[in-house]
Amino acid sequence: MTTDAPARLLALLSLLQTPREWPGGELSERLGVSRRTVRRDVDRLRELGYPVRATYGALGGYRLVAGKALPPLVLDDEEAVAIAVGLRVGAGHAVRGVDEASVRALAKLEQVLPSRLRHRVATLQAATTRLAYGDGAAIAPATLTALASAVAGRERLRFEYRAGDGGESRRLTEPYRLVSTGWRWYLVAYDMDRADWRTFRVDRVDAPVPTGVRFTPRRLPAGSAAEFVRRSVRRHTESYEAVVTFAAPARAVAESLRCGMPEPEPSEDGASCLLRATVSDPADWFALRLASLGVEFAVHRPAALVKAVGALAARLDRAAGAPDEGG
Repeated sequence: MTTDAPARLLALLSLLQTPREWPGGELSERLGVSRRTVRRDVDRLRELGYPVRATYGALGGYRLVAGKALPPLVLDDEEAVAIAVGLRVGAGHAVRGVDEASVRALAKLEQVLPSRLRHRVATLQAATTRLAYGDGAAIAPATLTALASAVAGRERLRFEYRAGDGGESRRLTEPYRLVSTGWRWYLVAYDMDRADWRTFRVDRVDAPVPTGVRFTPRRLPAGSAAEFVRRSVRRHTESYEAVVTFAAPARAVAESLRCGMPEPEPSEDGASCLLRATVSDPADWFALRLASLGVEFAVHRPAALVKAVGALAARLDRAAGAPDEGG
């Protein structure tokens, strides 16, 4: 019989968080307590905010249902490892849709993972190969979570930074926000040594060290961190006009492109369309974006984009080459 009430409550909660209904008798046997104790423990969980629903009769039992707020979750070892690996993979290459909330979740999870599970996560990630986007700039998840923790804790942060021209420097910053543009992460921070706001590419940040000094966030000279990054990237990136024909209706292409792209011009029969857009993304990034739309297309200019599409096609062709002789 489980006499430790807190441990028994956690065990009960772990069982109820599986998507099924548990008969009282089965819970009683699993926990080694009486049905009366199970009912009492269910009442305690309800008092703690867990919405446990009970049904009565021969087929009745208990199950955890959706409530008004998300209560704390209890994860077993396998579940914790699976979530950490998934978040690390997404964070490492700034996959579209994986934003700052995911990084905060990863920071919280890795903070409490036992060393044995942390080792399993690291081993799984080391054995995994991912298809790189754009220039393949990878981010160490530990770096991303360190930045997220400093942002959340309003703690000054030191780190080494490598500029685009290869120059290296040591920065002392007040980190404000992390921003994901889809393929890359950026840190918006106030640079203490330069007494000005700066945007840092996270894949160029190394050895971040929190100083322990708290700060009150300054007023950002832009509507939002995302807007600040957008302006900063545009200032440092040469734009070009891309002209692309798609073998698909204009509306379908527009819905897939989104993100600030102009409306494509439909052909006379409406079966195809022409896109003329000023693009500031590197050519290899935009080539990948075009290929991800899932429709036939032809790039007319500029030459750099034509070359990038050809390089991407050759890379994918090699990846889809002949299978191993043993397979």
